[in-house]
Amino acid sequence: MNRLNRSALAAFCATGVLLMAGCSSDSGGKRAQEEAEEAAAGRADTPRMEVALITHGAPGDTFWDTVRKGAEAGADKSNAELIYSSDPSVAGQANLIQNAIDQDVDGIAISMASPEGLSGAVRQAREAGIPVVGINSGMDAWQDMDLLSFFGQDETVAGEAFGERLNELGARHNICVIHEQGNVGHEARCAGVAATFEGETEILYVEGADMPSVRSTIEAKLRQDDSIDYVVALGAPFALTAVDSVADAGSDAAIATFDLNTEIVPAIEEGQVQFAVDQQPYLQGYLAIDALWLYHNNGNFSGGGAEPVLTGPAFVDQENIDTVAEFARNGTR
Repeated sequence: MNRLNRSALAAFCATGVLLMAGCSSDSGGKRAQEEAEEAAAGRADTPRMEVALITHGAPGDTFWDTVRKGAEAGADKSNAELIYSSDPSVAGQANLIQNAIDQDVDGIAISMASPEGLSGAVRQAREAGIPVVGINSGMDAWQDMDLLSFFGQDETVAGEAFGERLNELGARHNICVIHEQGNVGHEARCAGVAATFEGETEILYVEGADMPSVRSTIEAKLRQDDSIDYVVALGAPFALTAVDSVADAGSDAAIATFDLNTEIVPAIEEGQVQFAVDQQPYLQGYLAIDALWLYHNNGNFSGGGAEPVLTGPAFVDQENIDTVAEFARNGTR
């Protein structure tokens, strides 16, 4: 009997230990449930949505990676599935909008480098009852195209501020390098620079999808005219390529750019690029998806449907690069 009692007691204790372990384990039971609850704590409990983000981004353009990260964060917060796609051609982008309509998504966010070419596809989306918001490009057209809201920077204003900054630096002759011909935002940037810059501004068109060609075209222009003292790039990858072009040409021209990415940070820190204009692409992607969620669940209009929501411009140079460097290296600025 004593032996049986001892065996029963041991079994009881072992069971108790297992029960306690199950309740206090860091890898299962209650702890696992707590972790799941914590993971969902920052996510909306509204019904699952499906939203499409369609841009004109070209393959390899890191700017759009940042926009996409912002959109992904917004979708995760909003309990939404994000469908991202891009095509640098207007026809291709219009087809992507039609694909989203066919999938009966709950909302669409688009960039509009060529608004006229997208007007038909956007109209079909609106006729299908799908809300559409604009980001980045096409600020002058978003209301005429019946979009809910627009998130981005006024490219003309940004260009004008850029030109004034060049004046302060004593520049006299710049080339403004457009890497997407027909992009209304790019044209507006260079027009803004020319409007306020007190020296000479020349437009230089390059084939943005072919970086070796971009490098050689800028180099050739610098060799042709040694009075050029500034290269104005419209994207961080093109500013970095211009660094090589300047070296190849043996030019003394300085470089400044619109937009940031991870690689541009050390270039600004080391003085290879004088400054960059930050339009906060992460914020554009995030706000676009957030706006669709707010409209879907509460009927809200960002900007009241009357004004765009501005995300830039702001200047980043050696004096303040430290304040955004960490975020840029994370791919979110």
